[in-house]
Amino acid sequence: MANAEQCREALEQLSRNMAKSTGDVRKAAALDRSLSCRITDLDLTFTGRLRDGSIQDVVSTPGAPAGKAEIRLTMTSDDLVALVGGGLNFAAAWASGRVRLEAGFRDLLRLRTLL
Repeated sequence: MANAEQCREALEQLSRNMAKSTGDVRKAAALDRSLSCRITDLDLTFTGRLRDGSIQDVVSTPGAPAGKAEIRLTMTSDDLVALVGGGLNFAAAWASGRVRLEAGFRDLLRLRTLL
């Protein structure tokens, strides 16, 4: 099981990866939305803002998120680290239920290019 610091680093790496992206991926990541990432095995939630192609203002709190973010991810700590590290395919993890992604219909359509 990955720890909270490894999860934070994975989110920071994801943010750096999105900031370097180009084309359709860059357009999909250019949303301005609240974001939460619930780490089930650590009982921890990271919240922040997806803005200008990166994840900003990330904070962690114990337990479930206090409010409902516009884009919500739920997974285990190991799955987060594996997704960002390239060891786990997002589409396959999402299809199998290992990773949950919840967002409005328009956002889901836009985010599908990231899959």
